[in-house]
Amino acid sequence: MDVGTAQTMALYGLAGGVVLGLAARVGRFCTMGALEDAFLGADRRRLRSWALAIAVAMALSQSLAFAGILDFHHSIYLGSGFPWLGAVLGGLMFGGGMALVGTCGYGTLARIGGGDLRAVVTFLVMAVSAYMAMRGLTGVLRQALIDPWIVSFEATGGMALDGIIDALSGVDSGPATGLLIAAALAYWALKDQRFRVETRLVLSGIAVGLAIVGGWLATGLAGSDPFAPQRLESFTFVRPLGDTLIYLMTFSGATVTFGVGSVIGVVAGALAGALFKREFRWEACDDVRELRRHIVGAFLMGTGGVMAFGCTIGQGITAASTLSISAPVVMISIAIGARAGLAWLIEGSLRGVFAAHAFSRDG
Repeated sequence: MDVGTAQTMALYGLAGGVVLGLAARVGRFCTMGALEDAFLGADRRRLRSWALAIAVAMALSQSLAFAGILDFHHSIYLGSGFPWLGAVLGGLMFGGGMALVGTCGYGTLARIGGGDLRAVVTFLVMAVSAYMAMRGLTGVLRQALIDPWIVSFEATGGMALDGIIDALSGVDSGPATGLLIAAALAYWALKDQRFRVETRLVLSGIAVGLAIVGGWLATGLAGSDPFAPQRLESFTFVRPLGDTLIYLMTFSGATVTFGVGSVIGVVAGALAGALFKREFRWEACDDVRELRRHIVGAFLMGTGGVMAFGCTIGQGITAASTLSISAPVVMISIAIGARAGLAWLIEGSLRGVFAAHAFSRDG
């Protein structure tokens, strides 16, 4: 990729990242927060905001694919081999780490923008552990564990849910599958009046969904130069954290990417949101136990995120918008891991993982 194309992609990533950063700080868009509210307080309003983001991203993405504007088979999410064990184990690890830290990679960047020094530690550990899982010591272990269990979807043309349904039924459903799922998610999100009156939650969900689609369009159209092709991608926050760290360390010899721009954009957007709401303040760990929890949680997220090929944003919304079957598998695993992690924090033992009272309305 030439420098001009790379810089253009980075600027698009920066712009979308700013939107995501504002959604996190101003609109309280946070997957871990949504799960925690649902598990501990029976409050699903933020979960509905997350569902609305998926609905918007999925409906628009599938419409663009049907129109021939985008081909998601050029993304990493619709390959012919499904590493299901990595999706499950990686999702469980990511969810557990997310509970220990209190947020995901995306939320970590938003916290940095708000002045949280704990999030800087989380970012550094997560970035290093992600690269270790891709190319380092844990990467060797990952390949030895995950690769033998890859399931082939060559017969269905890839891991797209609509393609699998079409292959089994013999009927070309077009965009119907994606639009029906998006409509169901939007209905579930908007049927609750308590959610509908929370304007910032509604708007943040819509904004995040639009940002994901914007990422697809940026890399799919602006990055379609035949002399400097750009991989079709949108927002995710596992590998880009490592890419950003490498870029900052090797600036003179490195090439900026869409992912690097998105990381910087989220921090910038979150900073703007924190200043606007007068919530910016420096924070640090209270004690060694808290620091240890953040380090362990960040390592689990960085490693698990690579194993699962994404995070709460990368799989939960970006991959979901392509109808990849990996998205629900990873997200269910993340939710289970997060619930187990919360129980561990509350109960202090494995017994808490199975203790129903740990998730009662009173906590």
